[in-house]
Amino acid sequence: MTDALTGRNILIVEDESLVAMLLETILEDMGCAIVGPMSNIDDALKLLADNVALDGALLDVNVAGREVFPVAVALQAKGIPFVFSTGYGEGGLPVEWRGLPVIQKPFTEAAVHDALVKALTT
Repeated sequence: MTDALTGRNILIVEDESLVAMLLETILEDMGCAIVGPMSNIDDALKLLADNVALDGALLDVNVAGREVFPVAVALQAKGIPFVFSTGYGEGGLPVEWRGLPVIQKPFTEAAVHDALVKALTT
């Protein structure tokens, strides 16, 4: 189940420490290398400006009261796939972001895996 993700550098942008720790554990179990987690938008944007090697990202839609979309735009500009994480599912995203992989909180390990594989292989 983890072959497609083994060795991949995955950025986590998540402001809730327990959720970030859960995602770290899930991704490490899948063989991923964790970048972050970043708990605010500005730090995530600085990291991207530094051209850190990334294969993908998991983005909480609401990070410390700000929407994560500037990070998503920066990732798109670099051709780095990502998955949104939100309590509202895809329906909670603005129309222009729908159709991208989304995991709904609370999520399962399988949901994280499937969404990341989809993002990284399409």
